[in-house]
Amino acid sequence: MLRAELRKLLPYRTAWVILVLYAVLLAIFVSVGGNVVINGQRVGQTLYAFPAVWSKLSYAASYFNMLLSILLIILITDEFQFRTFRQQVINGASHLDLIQGKMAVSALLTLFGTTAVLIIGFYFGLTRAPETAAAATTNLSAVALYAVQALGYLALAALLAFLIRRSGAAILLFLLYSWVVEPLIRFSLPDELDRFFPMKILASLTPTPGQEMLDTVTGPNGSFTATEALPFAIGYIGLFWLLSYALLRNRDL
Repeated sequence: MLRAELRKLLPYRTAWVILVLYAVLLAIFVSVGGNVVINGQRVGQTLYAFPAVWSKLSYAASYFNMLLSILLIILITDEFQFRTFRQQVINGASHLDLIQGKMAVSALLTLFGTTAVLIIGFYFGLTRAPETAAAATTNLSAVALYAVQALGYLALAALLAFLIRRSGAAILLFLLYSWVVEPLIRFSLPDELDRFFPMKILASLTPTPGQEMLDTVTGPNGSFTATEALPFAIGYIGLFWLLSYALLRNRDL
């Protein structure tokens, strides 16, 4: 199934446009980040110093997961629009094969995003803060947590694509849920409950840089730490793909 997915993905121009946008926009964001002024002082090279650059870069990259998620929604809904899922089943593929193919695409998109983060991090770290190069491979666990977060975003995007089947509506619902619906629901709930919501769990994997210092001033924000959120994130990823499989198996292709 991976070979079949690659045959569809590699010649797809829209996919390359979105992937290039992801890498270029993230690189530009990181490049201009050193010019930001906080409390009258320019952030400068401290932004790129190892090993802290990995947690900062993973946090910045978390906002670009939306692009990868939108791409996966387009890829899945195209299968419904052009009835290629139906044709694959007629040719002998099972529903499980179809889901595994999209899980493989999700893994490839995550691999692309993680590789882009590593390349950008090493480039800016080694060129703008070379004196910290000895710590270049320290704290890479932050990038690994970003990879799990990307898998979570993509699993939710896939579920909505299998549910809605139309790219525009699925993308709109994905953005509304991520940015409006879940935050509004969480707003009315105590911290003991709202930290279990999927987008909050995924956000906890790449916490805001300096959150520990902020907590000492404002008090704990009630979110899980990245380590605490990890098993819940993996659970949500499995749940979303299981629900996608159930939808695909029980609906007309």
